[in-house]
Amino acid sequence: MNYEIEVIRREGCFSGFFDVARYRLRHSLFAGGWSDVIERERTEYLNAVAALLYDPLRDLVIMVEQFRIGAMEQGRGAWTLEPVGGVLRGGEEPGDVARREAIEEAGREIQALESIGTYHVSPGVAADRVRLYCGSVNASGAGGIHGVKDEGEETRVVVIEAEQLIRELFTGRIGTSSAIICVQWLAMNRGRLRIEWNR
Repeated sequence: MNYEIEVIRREGCFSGFFDVARYRLRHSLFAGGWSDVIERERTEYLNAVAALLYDPLRDLVIMVEQFRIGAMEQGRGAWTLEPVGGVLRGGEEPGDVARREAIEEAGREIQALESIGTYHVSPGVAADRVRLYCGSVNASGAGGIHGVKDEGEETRVVVIEAEQLIRELFTGRIGTSSAIICVQWLAMNRGRLRIEWNR
């Protein structure tokens, strides 16, 4: 299979907090040849970075709780527990975004940073990708409410023992893809991080 795509037309449908475009395209088929021409709308390039903040000395994780419009039908569940994170703007390095967001959203400075990986948020409808990191921080005295007011951002710092966080992975408290992936990664790498980051 050649894995080819032919974009016949692209037109902007909406531009606001994010952009939506409509595509007419066709793509190569596993069985050979080309698909029929299809039309799809897609959320365009709102790429993001998220970082799980981990204190390897105290074995604590810092997460933030904040309102998310995509979950507003869930009542209190619209305030999700997540790693710190933000949008990757043109020319920015993902690691720099992780460091900036740790300060803005949690008041913490990252001392060491390790890449977890990159994933598509919802490839059926969006071009969005999230780059995930784990950052070493000092959780001593962490807490409070943070965020960039001009961006309508309000984040409440939540400090959790790593063992407790891992136990709560599928209880419903952790319900976003970035949080689930980061906590699973921490469960697999926590012992190594405690050795490497405590040197």
